[in-house]
Amino acid sequence: MGKFLIADSGSTKTDWCIVDESGAFSTIRVKGMNPYFQDEEEISSEIEKKLLPAVGDNVIDTVYFYGAGCIFDKVKVVENAIKKHITAKRIFVESDLLGVARAVCGKTEGIACILGTGSNSCLYDGDKIVSNISPLGFILGDEGSGAVLGKLLVGDLLKGILPERLKSLFLEQYGLTPAYIIDKVYRQPFPNRFLAGFAPFLAEHLDEPSIYRLVADSFYAFIYRNVKQYHRDDCEVSFVGSIAYFFRDILSAVASDTGIVLGKIVQNPMDGLLQYHLGKY
Repeated sequence: MGKFLIADSGSTKTDWCIVDESGAFSTIRVKGMNPYFQDEEEISSEIEKKLLPAVGDNVIDTVYFYGAGCIFDKVKVVENAIKKHITAKRIFVESDLLGVARAVCGKTEGIACILGTGSNSCLYDGDKIVSNISPLGFILGDEGSGAVLGKLLVGDLLKGILPERLKSLFLEQYGLTPAYIIDKVYRQPFPNRFLAGFAPFLAEHLDEPSIYRLVADSFYAFIYRNVKQYHRDDCEVSFVGSIAYFFRDILSAVASDTGIVLGKIVQNPMDGLLQYHLGKY
């Protein structure tokens, strides 16, 4: 086994793991690389400026890139950006969802889910994804994601549904005005990242019944609109992502209430991907 790279990339961040022949590894975090929002030149620039210095003189044999937005023709965007700077015998660009499935299920059948800035899910047969309920993005779907939780929070605050003291605290804590929020969401790039950035506020105020309910209801929506659509109540359901991890107590309660068999809840898939590609699963 030669030296290889593993990338776990979302809209917010990309984690790279550099692995040598002995299995020793080092990691580096750079900006998110999503070909649905960024072109080849922007992704290439991030690789050149941030990843290459970490790779150094290492000769890379294989690159495994698992990324959000890496489907259909968008795969070539990332592949070409990598090829500009890294000479490798093999470059595999796959969806972040397959990466998550390999990380939490290994070579066992199961349902793998992402709850981070966005959300997604799939039925995995131990080798490949066999079914995927379309997440539809944070406007039409992405239930349970950071972007949707932020959207619900901001909407309820600005409509006066949540207590006025929470609204005042929120606007003061983030230095925001209603007009600025509207501009960021409707006119500026990456509104999903902007909205997902309010997840810590939710986590800080879970003792407020209305906030707890907001988060729990979004998790219920994720289960019923995604996981239950696979009609496989016998399968273990595992979760990856910052939202799943930091709200795991609520997620566990919702899982129990909806009758799903809960598997792993991890913040980051990299450890599992490392084990998978080292053949330790």
